[in-house]
Amino acid sequence: MPRKNNEITHISPSGTIHVSVTASRSCHNSSGNYEFGTRAYTHFERSTPYHLSMSNSLLAIGCHNKLGYLSDEWGYCVAGCTPDCRVPQYSLDATNMYGFCQNSIPSGLSNYGPYVQVIGNFRAYLESLYGTTQCSFAFLADSNWSHYNKSYLTRMEDFEVELVVDWAIRNVENCGYARRNLTDYACQSTNHDCNNSQNGAGYFCSCSKGYHGNPYISGGCQDVNECDLKDEYPCFGDCKNTMGSFVCSCPPGTKGNATVKDGCHKKDTFTLALKVIIGTSVGALFVVFAFFGSYILIQKRRLIKTKQMFFAQNGGLLLQQQMNTFNTTAFKIYSIEELEQATNKFSEECVLGRGGHGIVYKGIFEDGTVVAIKKSKLMEEHEIDEFVKEIVILSQINYKNVVKLLGCCFEVKVPMLVYEYISNGTLYHCIHDKQKTPIPSDLRLRIAVESANALAYMHSFASPPILHGDVKSANILLDDNFVAYVSDFGASKLVPSDVAEIATIVQGTIGYLDPEYITSCQLTDRSDVYSFAVVLLELLTRKKALYLEGPDEDRNLASSFCKAKKDGRFLDILDAQVRDELKSEVLEDIGDLVMQCLSKNRDERPRMTDVAERLEMARRLQMNPVA
Repeated sequence: MPRKNNEITHISPSGTIHVSVTASRSCHNSSGNYEFGTRAYTHFERSTPYHLSMSNSLLAIGCHNKLGYLSDEWGYCVAGCTPDCRVPQYSLDATNMYGFCQNSIPSGLSNYGPYVQVIGNFRAYLESLYGTTQCSFAFLADSNWSHYNKSYLTRMEDFEVELVVDWAIRNVENCGYARRNLTDYACQSTNHDCNNSQNGAGYFCSCSKGYHGNPYISGGCQDVNECDLKDEYPCFGDCKNTMGSFVCSCPPGTKGNATVKDGCHKKDTFTLALKVIIGTSVGALFVVFAFFGSYILIQKRRLIKTKQMFFAQNGGLLLQQQMNTFNTTAFKIYSIEELEQATNKFSEECVLGRGGHGIVYKGIFEDGTVVAIKKSKLMEEHEIDEFVKEIVILSQINYKNVVKLLGCCFEVKVPMLVYEYISNGTLYHCIHDKQKTPIPSDLRLRIAVESANALAYMHSFASPPILHGDVKSANILLDDNFVAYVSDFGASKLVPSDVAEIATIVQGTIGYLDPEYITSCQLTDRSDVYSFAVVLLELLTRKKALYLEGPDEDRNLASSFCKAKKDGRFLDILDAQVRDELKSEVLEDIGDLVMQCLSKNRDERPRMTDVAERLEMARRLQMNPVA
């Protein structure tokens, strides 16, 4: 729970707790320098039953190029938004109010760590509006939080908001697993219901309908006598309590609905009419059976037509034509039944990861082939032709360090992509998982070279060239021999031969994003170079792109490195293993290369082919100094 004594305002037996917390505050002067603030950070240990509720939203208040963001327990940014203080017709997001923004959060979070980050320079003329020092706020609160007004933009003091926390018994995955071990099963009372947690693993107990009390103790759920609670269970006839329920019937000689006032009336004596009704009902029953078979047949035909509609709507026919033109046999168009069978109907147990562009599942086909199936988010109709074109291009890529696209499925509302399965997880977890043995420095150099070669191939040798758009350690996969594979092309763009940059909505991951791309919305191959340099720093330092330790200005790995390099402290921030195992001249060469890649002016950055060549030279120098 929160580190200070926060007030719990409400506890619900259905799995929620409402807690009053202080909003994170970050106050900067007109030069952009941090002056003071309030840290509102909370970490729920994995052994506790608490997760942040998805009914919360990340909210941010402020101006002056402030970014409000939320980190998970590993320091990885999972949600963020930028308050916009321009007039609505110039605002990037028309749904945001002036100086206020909000964004949803993913499930399963155990950290409450909202922060405010400066992402640009202050505007001097705004001093006349807000003074020389201005505070910005970031916090989690119920999605319907409605207390905001423009006075918050000049507010300097803290304020409290209500945070919603989901709780559950989390020693097992769900109710099904919990019932297998009755010794540890928390629901002790008979007449109880077990409810799966909707926010991460776990469950909670409740008394069954018609019972009330404490389901966590033996005999805790007692029968409710509905006949004594006329307001909750209205009965205007004869009421009889039963275990877990009650029977409300009309008095003898009457019929009707006894739960409605004046709902009972005298029985009709027209028995002949009743016989006619019964005979008609029996005849109707035979008619129903006669049409039942026809209904099933119609439903099957309707399902086939729906699949055909989605196939055509998502560009399946266009893709088939393109594939026939390229005469590609390795690429396959899968049916939805094949993918459902391979993933046990997209079971949660098959989830490999969740990202900004969709969910990835592990699938196993009947022939034993293991694949990764990406279930993407919604796609606009005008994007279909471009999407099909990108699939055709990606299916032609056959480079050893790029994850191979094997096929796709168009029989669903949003197309699914099928990739080859890479077995050893992501480079991010290999570097930052403290339980894993650190990989040797020469192996880190090889991974860097292989990743750089893959990006260089995409930039300079693919036709047309491909800009990845979201280079990060989580998008570099490793096999059992630690061979690197670049993956996840959800933000990638194809570049026409006569175009150097592409205008696009800013996508990517905070900490890896090219600052010039953020301000100009122009994606180039040098944007990927900047992002790769951050990955290279992760390999050298075993620090995350954004991390929680230290003051605000030291939480960005790229900024910390540049400052240390200029101050002559470059070796101090390296991983001790790297300092001990790599030669000093190799470290100096790589340090100079990273500084060039992180240049604020993208024209001063080298191309990816030059980066790959210089890393290969550094690796050879490490392996054989004489050569």
